Amino acid sequence: MIEKTHGGSTGLLESLTMLAATLVAMAHTRLELLSSDLEEEREHFLSLLTLALAALFFLGVGSVLATILLVVAFWDTHRLLALGSLAACFLAAGTAVWVFARHKSKTKPGLFATSLSELLKDRQQLVSRS
Repeated sequence: MIEKTHGGSTGLLESLTMLAATLVAMAHTRLELLSSDLEEEREHFLSLLTLALAALFFLGVGSVLATILLVVAFWDTHRLLALGSLAACFLAAGTAVWVFARHKSKTKPGLFATSLSELLKDRQQLVSRS
């Protein structure tokens, strides 16, 4: 009878060890997902920052050219057409980049979306086992 108790405690110890190993593996996986989500968020932020800076550059150059266009408007010949075309191109490029950046910021996935979906799957599996 002493052997059965000893064998039963070994079985319990093995079960607890397996449970601990499973919990550590789950925590490790979730931390990897969290790290991945943070990296994606950082890359998304940097791309938005780059697009915003490009939009500001193009809008700034377009504004300068538009100002020059107004000054040159009182001169004669085709300088007006050339400056107007350049100003329109820069303003259009700046506006396009700005619209793309706004679209990209509105359509990005939620923060930690992958981690949250994996945790939801874990919870559903645990509930279904109960």
